[in-house]
Amino acid sequence: MPDFPLTINAPLEAAGQRLDQFLAAQLSEAGGIEVSRARVQQLIEKGAVLINDSAAKASLRLKGDEQIVVTGPPHAPPLRAIAEDIALDIVYEDDDLAIVNKPAGMMVHPGAGATDSARNHGTLVNALLHHFKKLSAVGGDLRPGIVHRLDRATSGLMVVAKNDESHRRLAKQFSAREVHKTYLALVQGWPKKDSGTIRSAISRHSQKRTRMTTRGFGGRDAVTHYKIVRKIDSPYGKFALVEVKIETGRTHQIRVHMSSLGHPVVGDALYGAPSELRSQSNKKRPAGMPATIAMERNFLHSAALELTHPRTKEALKFSRPLPKELADLMDSLENAPQQRS
Repeated sequence: MPDFPLTINAPLEAAGQRLDQFLAAQLSEAGGIEVSRARVQQLIEKGAVLINDSAAKASLRLKGDEQIVVTGPPHAPPLRAIAEDIALDIVYEDDDLAIVNKPAGMMVHPGAGATDSARNHGTLVNALLHHFKKLSAVGGDLRPGIVHRLDRATSGLMVVAKNDESHRRLAKQFSAREVHKTYLALVQGWPKKDSGTIRSAISRHSQKRTRMTTRGFGGRDAVTHYKIVRKIDSPYGKFALVEVKIETGRTHQIRVHMSSLGHPVVGDALYGAPSELRSQSNKKRPAGMPATIAMERNFLHSAALELTHPRTKEALKFSRPLPKELADLMDSLENAPQQRS
């Protein structure tokens, strides 16, 4: 990459070209690395591109013979997660891996589009770097040690790789479906069958890009097994506590699959569940029973994890009960005063 500021003289034959298009080609040629028009447009918006000593717009049509000065490099410095002193529930650790119990509300790693100010704030990766100092580099600077993920609103067990060889071997286990994950979820209503398997392919929603769907085309295969553990008939409606095992790890898999049955995970407003639980009767509520119960998270917890140690080949099994907020909700539903007829 050349030194900056960089001066480029537009030739006469460049007349009629858009500034951003011309610069993207020139910078790619000068640096030997492809520079996108989007990145050039960012530079222009920041005022890092001058034409004849004046700021310009990306859509400017060149006349030829202009002097263009680019004051900054076309590639932004890569984002890198930094350590933060955040409490962690470490279930197990050795020289090769760690098992952690992630709380709901914590993102696993910073997003690729995170800004410098937001890139390291409060994610599991930041906490891991503080506690373990060194993690595998296979996932890159923003995802050190991360072999698999949990949604932000999902709590529970995750495995983390401490070195590259462990990371590769663990990733191979996930790919071969040799890692067994068990979740507990509370869903709206009672599924018709006490147990079943959902095999609907999952793809991204064509209009709502934050959602996944089982109704799209070209989806990836996904397999979810569920079994009802307990049925609850409460003043707030009917609910089922289900044990869920997944063979695949698609984005939002359990949430999408349970919603496809008409029984979304409690608290999961993105897939059709109400954001709060309301009393189902118009009659006077029994004493001590609130009109609504607010849902601040999804009722989905990664409760058990089984895998093979990447170095010793030992079978490892871990489990964690429902976190307090979910256990308390279960207690509230099961012990809510029943309404008199």
